[in-house]
Parts: sequence; structure tokens; C-alpha cells
Amino acid sequence: MSFLSVFRTASRAVRPASVVRAPLVRSQMQIPVTLAARTANFGTTRMLRSGHEDETYEEFSARFEKEFDGVQDVFELQRNLNNCFAYDLVPSIEVLTAALKAARRVNDFPTAVRVFEGIKAKVENQDQYKQYLDQLDGLRQELGVALREEMYPHEE
Repeated sequence: MSFLSVFRTASRAVRPASVVRAPLVRSQMQIPVTLAARTANFGTTRMLRSGHEDETYEEFSARFEKEFDGVQDVFELQRNLNNCFAYDLVPSIEVLTAALKAARRVNDFPTAVRVFEGIKAKVENQDQYKQYLDQLDGLRQELGVALREEMYPHEE
């Protein structure tokens, strides 16, 4: 006798006697589902909508500026950054300024450095990255945020 057959036999004997199955009534039986009903429920996940489908770039910027101005902890800052960088666009200078100020407010230096890494990943070429760095240089110097390239010059 194999181990599995012994295990099956032992597990059958352990079932509580108080569990009684109700007889299956005709109204509880499954009715055959048509092909149209099956295809309507084919997907395994629901389509989720954010409610921002018709949002302009200016509305996007204003919304995230407001989000970053209300940040009170590191989790909220990182969540907003993930949401901001998830879109298929590079955030505006105003949004990035608000994000850097929020990182300073919650005293999170690594996230401030990651903001610049996110910019570098989102832009199409190095010239755009340099333009962003030039625009944010004053704030970066004021807040004391170093770039990854400055901290690790030999790594690239």
C-alpha cells in the first residue's frame, strides 16, 4: 500500500460527523451557460479606471503638485512618486520641485536622489536630462541633493 493511499484513507476517517451535505435540489443545479455569457466573463481581472483619462498635462501637473504639497511621511512620498512616474510622460519642473521639497520635509535623502534617477530613466536622451538638471540645479544645491553620477562616478 503506497503512502498516498494510506494518507487518503486516514484523511477520510478524520472528517467530522457533524458535516452533512444537503441534498442537491433541482433549482440549485447549474444551468448550462451560453457561449456569449462565457465570453463576457473571459478575463481574469477587471479593467480599472483611474478617472483621469481626459486630463491635460497642466491638470496632471497641478494635481501632483497638490499631492506632493500634502505629503506627511515617506510612504506617501514614495507612493506619489510611483504614481507620478507611472504615466507615459516626464513630470514638469514644478512637480519635481514639489517632490524634492516633500522629500526634504520628510527628511528622506535617498528618495530625493531617486527623483533624479527617475528623470534620467524617463527622458528620451541625455540633452533633455541636462536641461532638467540645469532647471533644478538651484534647488538641488539648496537642498544638498547629490546626483548618483556625483556619488559613484566610476559606476555606469
